[in-house]
Amino acid sequence: MLRASVVAGHPPRPRKWEILIWLVIYSSTGPREQVPPPPVRPSAAPRAAAPGPGRQGVNWLVGTVPRPLGRERVQVGAITGNAADPGELAARSAELESAPASKAIAWALERFGGDVALACSFQDVVVVDLAVGVDPGIEVLFLDTGFHFPETLAFVEEVRARYDLNLRMLTPGPEADDWPCGTERCCALRKVAPLDAALAGRAAWLTGLKRVDAPTRVAAPIVSWDEARGLVKVNPLATWTDDDVTRYLADHDLPVHPLVTRGYLSIGCAPTTRPVAAGEDPRAGRWSGMGKTECGLHA
Repeated sequence: MLRASVVAGHPPRPRKWEILIWLVIYSSTGPREQVPPPPVRPSAAPRAAAPGPGRQGVNWLVGTVPRPLGRERVQVGAITGNAADPGELAARSAELESAPASKAIAWALERFGGDVALACSFQDVVVVDLAVGVDPGIEVLFLDTGFHFPETLAFVEEVRARYDLNLRMLTPGPEADDWPCGTERCCALRKVAPLDAALAGRAAWLTGLKRVDAPTRVAAPIVSWDEARGLVKVNPLATWTDDDVTRYLADHDLPVHPLVTRGYLSIGCAPTTRPVAAGEDPRAGRWSGMGKTECGLHA
Protein backbone atom coordinates (compact mmCIF):
# COMPACT_ATOMS: atom_id res chain seq x y z
CA MET A 1 0.00 0.00 0.00
CA LEU A 2 1.48 3.29 -1.10
CA ARG A 3 1.78 6.11 1.36
CA ALA A 4 -0.33 9.21 0.90
CA SER A 5 2.71 11.25 -0.22
CA VAL A 6 3.23 8.91 -3.19
CA VAL A 7 -0.41 8.98 -4.16
CA ALA A 8 -0.34 12.75 -4.03
CA GLY A 9 2.63 12.76 -6.47
CA HIS A 10 5.27 13.68 -3.92
CA PRO A 11 8.33 11.54 -3.08
CA PRO A 12 8.12 9.79 0.27
CA ARG A 13 9.90 11.37 3.25
CA PRO A 14 12.81 9.19 4.34
CA ARG A 15 12.50 7.42 7.63
CA LYS A 16 15.09 8.03 10.40
CA TRP A 17 16.75 4.67 9.86
CA GLU A 18 17.11 5.46 6.14
CA ILE A 19 18.84 8.75 6.99
CA LEU A 20 21.23 6.97 9.32
CA ILE A 21 22.15 4.40 6.67
CA TRP A 22 22.77 7.17 4.15
CA LEU A 23 25.05 9.02 6.59
CA VAL A 24 27.09 5.91 7.28
CA ILE A 25 27.53 5.19 3.56
CA TYR A 26 28.48 8.80 2.77
CA SER A 27 30.93 9.07 5.62
CA SER A 28 32.81 6.02 4.35
CA THR A 29 32.76 6.86 0.61
CA GLY A 30 31.98 10.54 0.27
CA PRO A 31 34.44 13.35 -0.42
CA ARG A 32 36.69 14.54 2.38
CA GLU A 33 38.70 17.69 3.00
CA GLN A 34 42.27 17.26 1.88
CA VAL A 35 44.58 18.46 4.63
CA PRO A 36 47.90 19.64 3.21
CA PRO A 37 51.06 18.22 4.80
CA PRO A 38 52.91 20.49 7.24
CA PRO A 39 55.43 22.78 5.54
CA VAL A 40 59.01 21.59 5.52
CA ARG A 41 61.29 23.94 7.41
CA PRO A 42 64.21 24.86 5.16
CA SER A 43 67.69 24.18 6.42
CA ALA A 44 69.81 27.09 7.49
CA ALA A 45 72.06 28.42 4.77
CA PRO A 46 75.78 27.90 5.22
CA ARG A 47 77.77 30.94 6.23
CA ALA A 48 80.31 32.11 3.72
CA ALA A 49 83.86 31.53 4.81
CA ALA A 50 85.88 34.70 5.09
CA PRO A 51 89.25 34.47 3.35
CA GLY A 52 92.49 34.87 5.23
CA PRO A 53 96.20 34.38 4.69
CA GLY A 54 96.68 31.44 7.05
CA ARG A 55 100.02 30.26 8.40
CA GLN A 56 102.32 27.99 6.50
CA GLY A 57 102.11 24.48 7.91
CA VAL A 58 98.77 25.10 9.61
CA ASN A 59 95.64 25.16 7.48
CA TRP A 60 93.43 27.13 9.81
CA LEU A 61 91.02 28.57 7.25
CA VAL A 62 87.38 27.65 7.36
CA GLY A 63 87.58 25.71 4.10
CA THR A 64 84.63 23.95 2.46
CA VAL A 65 82.31 22.17 4.86
CA PRO A 66 78.88 20.54 4.48
CA ARG A 67 75.77 22.68 4.90
CA PRO A 68 74.85 23.47 8.51
CA LEU A 69 72.91 20.71 10.18
CA GLY A 70 70.64 23.14 12.02
CA ARG A 71 68.98 22.76 15.39
CA GLU A 72 66.84 19.83 14.23
CA ARG A 73 69.62 17.32 13.74
CA VAL A 74 69.15 13.65 13.02
CA GLN A 75 71.51 11.31 14.81
CA VAL A 76 73.34 9.16 12.30
CA GLY A 77 76.17 6.74 12.68
CA ALA A 78 76.80 7.54 16.33
CA ILE A 79 79.10 5.24 18.22
CA THR A 80 79.43 5.02 21.94
CA GLY A 81 81.38 3.15 24.55
CA ASN A 82 83.71 0.39 23.35
CA ALA A 83 82.37 0.60 19.78
CA ALA A 84 84.99 3.27 18.93
CA ASP A 85 87.84 1.91 16.82
CA PRO A 86 91.24 3.25 17.99
CA GLY A 87 92.67 2.62 14.55
CA GLU A 88 89.98 4.70 12.91
CA LEU A 89 90.48 7.55 15.38
CA ALA A 90 94.26 7.58 14.94
CA ALA A 91 93.97 7.52 11.15
CA ARG A 92 91.41 10.31 11.15
CA SER A 93 93.54 12.40 13.51
CA ALA A 94 96.53 12.05 11.19
CA GLU A 95 94.45 13.05 8.17
CA LEU A 96 93.17 16.17 9.94
CA GLU A 97 96.62 17.41 11.02
CA SER A 98 96.92 19.66 7.96
CA ALA A 99 93.21 20.16 7.30
CA PRO A 100 91.15 23.24 8.25
CA ALA A 101 89.87 23.15 11.81
CA SER A 102 86.33 23.21 10.49
CA LYS A 103 87.00 19.88 8.76
CA ALA A 104 87.58 18.23 12.14
CA ILE A 105 84.31 19.69 13.41
CA ALA A 106 82.43 18.62 10.30
CA TRP A 107 83.86 15.10 10.53
CA ALA A 108 82.75 14.77 14.17
CA LEU A 109 79.22 15.91 13.37
CA GLU A 110 78.97 13.65 10.34
CA ARG A 111 80.42 10.67 12.19
CA PHE A 112 78.43 11.02 15.39
CA GLY A 113 75.35 12.94 14.32
CA GLY A 114 73.73 15.13 16.95
CA ASP A 115 75.47 13.27 19.76
CA VAL A 116 78.27 15.87 19.98
CA ALA A 117 78.75 18.83 22.33
CA LEU A 118 81.28 21.66 22.41
CA ALA A 119 82.86 22.60 25.75
CA CYS A 120 84.12 26.17 25.72
CA SER A 121 85.79 28.40 28.32
CA PHE A 122 85.02 31.56 26.30
CA GLN A 123 88.55 32.87 26.70
CA ASP A 124 88.11 33.45 22.97
CA VAL A 125 85.37 32.63 20.48
CA VAL A 126 87.35 30.99 17.66
CA VAL A 127 86.13 27.44 18.26
CA VAL A 128 82.56 28.71 18.73
CA ASP A 129 82.68 30.64 15.47
CA LEU A 130 83.99 27.59 13.61
CA ALA A 131 81.52 25.18 15.20
CA VAL A 132 78.38 27.21 14.56
CA GLY A 133 79.58 27.71 11.00
CA VAL A 134 79.16 23.95 10.55
CA ASP A 135 76.15 23.44 12.81
CA PRO A 136 74.35 26.55 14.16
CA GLY A 137 72.48 24.40 16.68
CA ILE A 138 75.40 22.57 18.26
CA GLU A 139 75.12 22.45 22.04
CA VAL A 140 77.78 24.61 23.72
CA LEU A 141 78.71 23.85 27.32
CA PHE A 142 80.08 26.50 29.68
CA LEU A 143 81.25 25.69 33.21
CA ASP A 144 79.92 28.38 35.53
CA THR A 145 82.05 27.63 38.56
CA GLY A 146 80.64 30.46 40.64
CA PHE A 147 84.01 32.25 40.67
CA HIS A 148 84.35 33.68 37.17
CA PHE A 149 85.27 37.30 36.52
CA PRO A 150 82.18 39.44 35.88
CA GLU A 151 83.80 40.29 32.54
CA THR A 152 83.81 36.62 31.57
CA LEU A 153 80.12 36.16 32.35
CA ALA A 154 79.24 39.33 30.42
CA PHE A 155 81.35 38.09 27.49
CA VAL A 156 79.52 34.76 27.50
CA GLU A 157 76.20 36.56 27.19
CA GLU A 158 77.56 38.76 24.41
CA VAL A 159 78.65 35.72 22.43
CA ARG A 160 75.38 33.90 23.17
CA ALA A 161 73.43 36.81 21.68
CA ARG A 162 75.75 37.18 18.69
CA TYR A 163 75.29 33.58 17.54
CA ASP A 164 71.95 32.76 19.17
CA LEU A 165 73.88 29.95 20.83
CA ASN A 166 72.35 26.72 22.02
CA LEU A 167 74.18 27.37 25.29
CA ARG A 168 74.00 25.22 28.39
CA MET A 169 75.41 26.63 31.60
CA LEU A 170 76.82 23.93 33.90
CA THR A 171 76.88 24.65 37.62
CA PRO A 172 78.36 22.62 40.49
CA GLY A 173 76.26 20.64 42.93
CA PRO A 174 75.92 21.42 46.65
CA GLU A 175 78.90 19.18 47.42
CA ALA A 176 81.13 21.98 46.08
CA ASP A 177 79.99 24.48 48.70
CA ASP A 178 82.70 23.44 51.13
CA TRP A 179 85.42 23.74 48.47
CA PRO A 180 85.73 27.36 47.25
CA CYS A 181 88.05 28.43 44.47
CA GLY A 182 91.68 27.59 45.17
CA THR A 183 91.01 24.73 47.56
CA GLU A 184 92.09 21.15 46.89
CA ARG A 185 88.84 19.77 45.45
CA CYS A 186 87.52 22.94 43.85
CA CYS A 187 88.28 22.06 40.22
CA ALA A 188 87.17 18.46 40.65
CA LEU A 189 83.77 19.50 41.98
CA ARG A 190 83.19 22.74 40.08
CA LYS A 191 84.57 21.75 36.66
CA VAL A 192 85.27 18.08 36.19
CA ALA A 193 82.15 16.64 37.83
CA PRO A 194 79.63 18.94 36.05
CA LEU A 195 81.30 18.33 32.67
CA ASP A 196 81.39 14.57 33.21
CA ALA A 197 77.67 14.60 33.96
CA ALA A 198 76.87 16.72 30.88
CA LEU A 199 78.88 14.44 28.58
CA ALA A 200 77.51 11.18 29.98
CA GLY A 201 75.94 9.11 27.21
CA ARG A 202 77.34 11.25 24.39
CA ALA A 203 79.47 9.90 21.56
CA ALA A 204 81.96 12.78 21.24
CA TRP A 205 82.90 16.21 22.50
CA LEU A 206 84.76 19.16 20.98
CA THR A 207 87.23 21.40 22.81
CA GLY A 208 89.28 24.54 22.17
CA LEU A 209 92.49 22.91 23.45
CA LYS A 210 95.76 23.87 21.73
CA ARG A 211 99.17 22.23 22.01
CA VAL A 212 100.80 25.56 22.83
CA ASP A 213 98.58 26.07 25.86
CA ALA A 214 100.78 24.12 28.27
CA PRO A 215 103.63 21.58 28.32
CA THR A 216 101.08 18.94 29.30
CA ARG A 217 99.27 19.44 25.97
CA VAL A 218 102.13 19.41 23.43
CA ALA A 219 101.23 15.92 22.19
CA ALA A 220 97.45 16.40 22.11
CA PRO A 221 95.99 14.70 19.01
CA ILE A 222 93.17 16.19 17.00
CA VAL A 223 91.05 13.07 17.48
CA SER A 224 91.44 10.61 20.35
CA TRP A 225 89.57 8.37 22.73
CA ASP A 226 88.74 10.00 26.08
CA GLU A 227 89.28 6.98 28.30
CA ALA A 228 88.09 8.66 31.49
CA ARG A 229 84.71 9.62 30.03
CA GLY A 230 84.26 6.84 27.48
CA LEU A 231 83.76 8.95 24.35
CA VAL A 232 85.66 10.49 21.45
CA LYS A 233 87.46 13.79 22.04
CA VAL A 234 88.12 16.20 19.16
CA ASN A 235 90.52 19.14 19.44
CA PRO A 236 90.02 21.09 16.17
CA LEU A 237 92.50 23.82 17.21
CA ALA A 238 95.24 21.49 18.45
CA THR A 239 97.79 22.68 15.87
CA TRP A 240 97.03 26.40 16.27
CA THR A 241 99.33 28.94 17.90
CA ASP A 242 98.30 32.01 19.86
CA ASP A 243 99.18 34.08 16.80
CA ASP A 244 96.77 31.98 14.72
CA VAL A 245 94.01 32.76 17.19
CA THR A 246 94.79 36.49 17.18
CA ARG A 247 94.86 36.57 13.38
CA TYR A 248 91.58 34.67 13.05
CA LEU A 249 89.83 37.00 15.50
CA ALA A 250 91.02 40.03 13.54
CA ASP A 251 90.30 38.60 10.09
CA HIS A 252 86.75 37.64 11.07
CA ASP A 253 86.06 40.76 13.18
CA LEU A 254 85.19 38.70 16.24
CA PRO A 255 84.75 40.03 19.78
CA VAL A 256 87.70 39.74 22.15
CA HIS A 257 87.46 38.96 25.86
CA PRO A 258 87.80 42.35 27.63
CA LEU A 259 90.42 41.05 30.08
CA VAL A 260 92.90 40.21 27.30
CA THR A 261 93.80 43.87 26.80
CA ARG A 262 94.51 44.10 30.53
CA GLY A 263 97.17 41.39 30.44
CA TYR A 264 95.09 38.32 31.21
CA LEU A 265 96.30 35.92 28.52
CA SER A 266 94.97 32.75 30.13
CA ILE A 267 91.65 33.34 31.84
CA GLY A 268 90.14 31.12 34.49
CA CYS A 269 88.46 31.80 37.82
CA ALA A 270 89.07 35.23 39.33
CA PRO A 271 90.71 34.20 42.64
CA THR A 272 93.36 32.07 40.89
CA THR A 273 94.06 34.15 37.77
CA ARG A 274 96.36 37.15 37.42
CA PRO A 275 97.64 39.20 34.49
CA VAL A 276 101.06 38.26 33.12
CA ALA A 277 104.03 40.51 32.45
CA ALA A 278 105.45 41.11 28.99
CA GLY A 279 107.40 38.04 27.87
CA GLU A 280 105.99 35.87 30.65
CA ASP A 281 104.38 32.54 29.77
CA PRO A 282 100.64 33.10 29.26
CA ARG A 283 99.78 30.22 31.60
CA ALA A 284 101.91 31.73 34.37
CA GLY A 285 98.90 33.72 35.44
CA ARG A 286 96.91 30.57 36.31
CA TRP A 287 97.24 29.12 39.85
CA SER A 288 100.31 31.27 40.36
CA GLY A 289 102.48 29.94 43.18
CA MET A 290 100.28 26.86 43.66
CA GLY A 291 102.36 24.37 41.65
CA LYS A 292 99.38 23.57 39.44
CA THR A 293 99.03 23.70 35.64
CA GLU A 294 95.81 21.78 34.87
CA CYS A 295 92.33 21.77 36.35
CA GLY A 296 91.63 18.15 35.40
CA LEU A 297 89.37 18.61 32.38
CA HIS A 298 92.11 17.54 29.96
CA ALA A 299 94.32 15.52 32.27
